[in-house]
Parts: sequence; structure tokens; C-alpha cells
Amino acid sequence: MATSNIKPAPSTYTIDATDRTLGRVCSEAASVLLGKKSVHFAKNQAIPVTVTVMNASKMHLPKRRVEGKIYTRYTGHPGGLFFTTMEEMITKKGIGEVVKKTVDGMIPRNKLRKPRMKNLIVTE
Repeated sequence: MATSNIKPAPSTYTIDATDRTLGRVCSEAASVLLGKKSVHFAKNQAIPVTVTVMNASKMHLPKRRVEGKIYTRYTGHPGGLFFTTMEEMITKKGIGEVVKKTVDGMIPRNKLRKPRMKNLIVTE
């Protein structure tokens, strides 16, 4: 039994985020980006599927989560540890950046991460 080298046709997958929580929407998007919902699934390939998350601004975000979630980043220099709350990120960059960052955290850290994340589109 030989493995097929046929490339799958590009497809689109739409997720409506209205009245859904952040984690459930993002885990569904990450699963599709990984190719888990495709019959052409292979761990070593990025499936050509475009995931569109619609109505991200209508997503259900509890007040405690918005005020309490803290994102950290480190520049690598002494004193270079920076903190940002979800509330600040939403006001500065929009809810789309929060969704992208959450999905990015659910994708494995390897060479396929960047091509998979390029296929994520978030509309507010």
C-alpha cells in the first residue's frame, strides 16, 4: 500500500463566533488548521484550508476573563518583561488579535506553524 502524493484542493471553513466562548471557537479553528477535519490529514503537511472566524466582536467574553487575562512577552534583555491585559489588547489591536493569539497558542511549535496561521482570517 503506497502513500498518495495527491495535493488536496484548497477549501474554506467558516466559523460563526456569535454567542460562543473564545476557547471553543479557537479550538475549532486550530483543529481545522491542523487538518484534523480533512481526509487528507498528515502531520507533516499544512492542509490548504482557509479558516474564517466571523463576528468575533459578538463573541461571549466574561468580564472576569477580559480584566484578568494577562499576556506576557519577553525581549530577551534584562528588564524586558512586558505585561498586557486582554482589555488593553482589545482596545489597542482589536478582538481579532486576541483570537489569533489564542489559536496560535493551540498550534504546535514547528515549521508548519507560520503557514498554518497565514490561513486564519478573523472578521470583526
